Amino acid sequence: MPNKNPHLDKELASKSPELKHDTRFVEKMFSGFGHENVPRPGHPQPAAEEPYRALPQSSAPSGADFRLPSHDRAPRVRADSPATDVMTDLARVAAATIPPGASVDEANRVMIRHGVRSLFVVGETNAIEGIITATDVLGERPIQVAQERGLRHAEVLVGHVMTPAAQLEAIELRDVQQARVGDIVETLKRSDRQHALVIDGRSAEPASAERTVRGIFSLTQIARQLGLPPHVGRVALTFAEIEAAIAG
Repeated sequence: MPNKNPHLDKELASKSPELKHDTRFVEKMFSGFGHENVPRPGHPQPAAEEPYRALPQSSAPSGADFRLPSHDRAPRVRADSPATDVMTDLARVAAATIPPGASVDEANRVMIRHGVRSLFVVGETNAIEGIITATDVLGERPIQVAQERGLRHAEVLVGHVMTPAAQLEAIELRDVQQARVGDIVETLKRSDRQHALVIDGRSAEPASAERTVRGIFSLTQIARQLGLPPHVGRVALTFAEIEAAIAG
């Protein structure tokens, strides 16, 4: 919009020499004046940001101790507790994995490092190819494979002893959400397995064969949460021990 007051422009320029080279000063100064901060109908204005504030802090009294809260990583359960209480939820806990080409000795080290007794065997495409357990690693299976294939123990691979994904039992998450711990133990007993996958069928496209593994059940984990003592020197628990703990 052109300046309609040339006398004002001339007066300002004479008072401030640096403005002589910018005859558009008044135009810039007054263009849009009174309109910038006026909300336009139908255009919501951004909320004003509040400044950050420091929270109050305090020092511990002389001689006081700081302590961590005490809690169980694996809460105790009963046979009629919700099944989800003993499920390792992979939406919250990162899955411990190992490639099929790793040695069984490496699998044992990874289990010890993560404090678990089973690992997902994951290939290059991040698809689950199987599962390997402490029983697979520490039991007789690696010795049998070494003898059958003429290998040294250090050459026995995860892929040689794992349980392939196609052979794994799987339970739908929606069924787990309505089940009890005793139901899971019975399910594992009937399939004669110490582990079962939990899949979320709702996460896949109707025409897709892919299913998301949402969790895993481990008989060892269930035993721990039932209060059974650790089994030193033994690889697998028996269903009789679990059932006795549930009955008690």
